[in-house]
Amino acid sequence: MTTWVNGVPSKTIDLRDRGFQYGDGVFTTLPLRDGAPLFLDRHLKRLSRDAARLHLPPLELDPLRLDIRAISASERSGILKIQITRGMGGRGYQSPDPVEPTIVLQLHPEPKQTDDWGEGVRVTLLHTRLGLNPSLAGIKHMNRLEQIIGRAEWRDDAIAEGLMLDLEDFLIEGTRTNVFLVKDDVLLTPLLDRSGIAGVMRSLMFEGGDALGVAVRECRLTLNDLMAADEVFLTNSVIGIWPVSAIDALTLAVGPFTMRMMAWLKAAIKSDQAASIG
Repeated sequence: MTTWVNGVPSKTIDLRDRGFQYGDGVFTTLPLRDGAPLFLDRHLKRLSRDAARLHLPPLELDPLRLDIRAISASERSGILKIQITRGMGGRGYQSPDPVEPTIVLQLHPEPKQTDDWGEGVRVTLLHTRLGLNPSLAGIKHMNRLEQIIGRAEWRDDAIAEGLMLDLEDFLIEGTRTNVFLVKDDVLLTPLLDRSGIAGVMRSLMFEGGDALGVAVRECRLTLNDLMAADEVFLTNSVIGIWPVSAIDALTLAVGPFTMRMMAWLKAAIKSDQAASIG
């Protein structure tokens, strides 16, 4: 793993950093393909939006882009994680004045994927519930304890993901993915106004649906909606799209819309790579 802190190679941060002390920060994760981060502009836009919602100073994107280009220069593939914290502060929750953010870049090796997961993955329903907090809903902040507790519920390597409901039993997301249902030729995804993470790949699915002439709706989805879906697929920036072939004992077909969306995403990735080279 290659790491930079505030623009220089480093593997350490100050113990007073509020990211370490309180999870006071935001992050994003994206794949590196042929030496270039995929959908970087979208990730930086989401990172800036999330930072603003936590009242962090505006991101200086030009020097950040230069650092990203530098840390990525020696690798053809990998996973880039960008973290922005509120920087160092004293004991207690009060924000330092002025705020001097810490910016951490980590370049990880490409993860190994199970060969047949592109043909459909098994998922399980988790007991851990997501809390309701509209002020943090959608933000990819650095406190991920709910997801960590949820991920501890299974050890079976054949299960790719766990799906999480909120305290009112509405479907929200996976521990590391957003979820989409296809029902009666409509693409449905959970409304993330009270919990969950609004992923970059999730936002791309809205564009893909428009391109394919399929209505996309955000709404409250129940467990019954999930079990009655014609197709189910999961998304995040590292995996792209995972078709779901089984939810515990329920089996599902990898349907035609999921396959069309996967083909659309493949073309969108090629377009983004061409744009970054150009």
